[in-house]
Amino acid sequence: MKKTLAALGVLAAAALALSGCTDSAAAPSGAAPTSDAGDGATETQSIRVAALPIAESGALWAAIDEGIFAEYGLDVEVVPAQGGANAIPALLSGDIQFAIGQPFGPIRADQQDLGIVIVGNYANSLAEGDDVNGVVALADAGITRPADLAGKTVSVNTLGAAGDLTIRKAVDDDGGDSSTIEFVEVPFPDVPAQLEAGTMDAAWAPDPFRGIVVGGGGVQVMAPYQVTIPGLTVLTNITTQALLDEDPELVAAYSQAMSEALEWAASNEDAVRAAIATNLDIPEEAAAGITLPTFTWDLDGAGIEELGDLAVEYAYIETAPDYATLIQQQ
Repeated sequence: MKKTLAALGVLAAAALALSGCTDSAAAPSGAAPTSDAGDGATETQSIRVAALPIAESGALWAAIDEGIFAEYGLDVEVVPAQGGANAIPALLSGDIQFAIGQPFGPIRADQQDLGIVIVGNYANSLAEGDDVNGVVALADAGITRPADLAGKTVSVNTLGAAGDLTIRKAVDDDGGDSSTIEFVEVPFPDVPAQLEAGTMDAAWAPDPFRGIVVGGGGVQVMAPYQVTIPGLTVLTNITTQALLDEDPELVAAYSQAMSEALEWAASNEDAVRAAIATNLDIPEEAAAGITLPTFTWDLDGAGIEELGDLAVEYAYIETAPDYATLIQQQ
C-alpha cells in the first residue's frame, strides 16, 4: 500500500507542478464573442482567475473549453493557487481580477478592512453521503474517529482557515481536545507522499488526493464540513471592492458567465470529469470515481455566516464580519 501511495502521490504532485507552467487550464484565444453575447460585449477582455488545482476546478476548466466565458467577451487565464487566502495579495495588487477559494480568506480580510468581496458561490459540500473532502490517514495510524486526532499532527492546505477550524469543532464534539492538535500546512498534491513519509499523522484533502490515500488502503476519518456545517460552501468567487466600483461591467460579465458556467457544469458531469482528467493528468477512470460538489452561483444556504460564528467561537477572528459588505451576491 505504501509503495502505491508513493508512486501515485509523486505522480500527482509532478503533474500539477507541470500544469502550473502550461496553458492547459487557460481559455483558448478563440474568436471575438458573438453578437448575442450575454453582456453585449463587442471585444474580448483578458482576465486572470486564481483557482486551486483540485477536482472542483473541473467546472471552470470545462466551461472555458465549452466557450461559455468567451460568449461574454472574456478570455480567461487560470492561475494555480494553493488557497483562497493565498490569492488575496494578488487580488489587491491587481495581478489577478478574481479568485475561486474558501470564504475564510475574505472573512479574515474583513477584519483588516482590505476590501475583499465574495460576489458569488462556486460549489457547496454535500450535506450527506460521501463528501467532497475529508480527513484521511494511513491504515496503521490507529486513527478511526475525530477524537483520535487529539495530540496528532494534521495537515491542511492553509493554516487558520475552514479546514482546521471545522476539524477542531468535530474533534471537540466527539469528545477529544482539539487544542492539542498540531496543524501543519501542506499543499494538497503533497499529501499522499507526506503521509507515507510520516511527517504528519493525518491530512485534510479533497479529491483526487483523498482518493489516492483511501484507494491505497488508507482510511477516511471524517468529512469535517459535513459533521459541523452540512452543505458548507467549499469555494466561492472573490474579487475586490475596488474592481466592483471601478469596472462594474467586467464584474457583471464575469458573474453572468460564471453563473451560466456553474449551471452548465451541474448538468454536464461527464465534461467536468473529462476536464479534471486532462488538467490534473489523472486517468479517466480515476476522474469517474471522484465525488463532485454541488456547483452553484447562489450564496443562499452556503453557511458562510455559520462559519464566521464558529471562527469567533474558536478565536480565529475577534468579531463577526460585516456580512453586508463582505457578501455581495451579483
